[in-house]
Amino acid sequence: MFTLRFDMRAPAGSAPAPDLYAAAIEMCEWAEDRGAVVAVLSEHHATEDGHLPVPQLLASAIAARTKRLAILLAAVPITFWDPVRLAEEISVLDIIAQGRVSYAFGIGHRVEEYQHFGIEPRGRGKRADESLALLRALLQGRPVDHDGRRIHVTPPPATPNGPYMWIAGGSQAAARRAGRYGLGFISQTAIPGLKEFYENECRANGFDPGPAQFPVAGTPTTVFVADDVDVAWQELGPHLLHDAMAAASYRHGDDSVASISRATTVTELREEGGPYRIFTTEDAVEYIRGGRPLPLLPLCGGVPPEVAWPYLERAATATRKAQGQQ
Repeated sequence: MFTLRFDMRAPAGSAPAPDLYAAAIEMCEWAEDRGAVVAVLSEHHATEDGHLPVPQLLASAIAARTKRLAILLAAVPITFWDPVRLAEEISVLDIIAQGRVSYAFGIGHRVEEYQHFGIEPRGRGKRADESLALLRALLQGRPVDHDGRRIHVTPPPATPNGPYMWIAGGSQAAARRAGRYGLGFISQTAIPGLKEFYENECRANGFDPGPAQFPVAGTPTTVFVADDVDVAWQELGPHLLHDAMAAASYRHGDDSVASISRATTVTELREEGGPYRIFTTEDAVEYIRGGRPLPLLPLCGGVPPEVAWPYLERAATATRKAQGQQ
């Protein structure tokens, strides 16, 4: 049992982006019958390493090559997208994927990305609320009167009222936004009381609390499964370090996010035993038997597909063993 996450970073010296995109689609198709439970696609813009900017397009390609695999776009900064165009894309993708794609919406935290789109960061919370309200209305499949114009998104999504939505964030503002609509909540932080705050906000708005995900201390967020851990760190370490340092640079000193490492060398990254881990097959089996899916990032930091495949295959082997299969 494992999750797949793809951000499509292709830094200088890594595998070419066309090879990485082709591999991501192929890996999802291969993995859906071998223990994968969801493919998570992230979104960032104007990055030096080519981080995936339009997860809807990759999700469409994955959906066309798979039959059952769930796909989560997390997080989509709703502040960057025109809600009408986004509603149209969501509707068509929902039809293609037959309801298998869900969305976690955030507000974006990189000033560079707001500059990229020519949007003022101030007031982004209000902009997110307005966009989310309009988006949800447009996905009902009926005409909507908004700002003196009539908007009608067609075709309507295959899922009545649109696909499942989450709110992603690590603040009370994000939890309040999720509670206002009774949406699921994905928090990158484990701030004391945030879970209870979210649940209270849901109830205050007439909803039962939705599903909520909070980081668990000591739990990795990026795992590879290797025959020889030492050899694997030599082979994968530079790619993992690039991913770690790039992700940390987005946060500008914010250490509240559980998936962030401040390591600056491969040795530090390995020794901290933090979000980036390399397991043996036996470690992976034990982890899965503990009721947790392995969080895989197969192409992390531009790992060449020919290098990445054996690690993915070992994760599938660990899944079979954990389930008592040969």
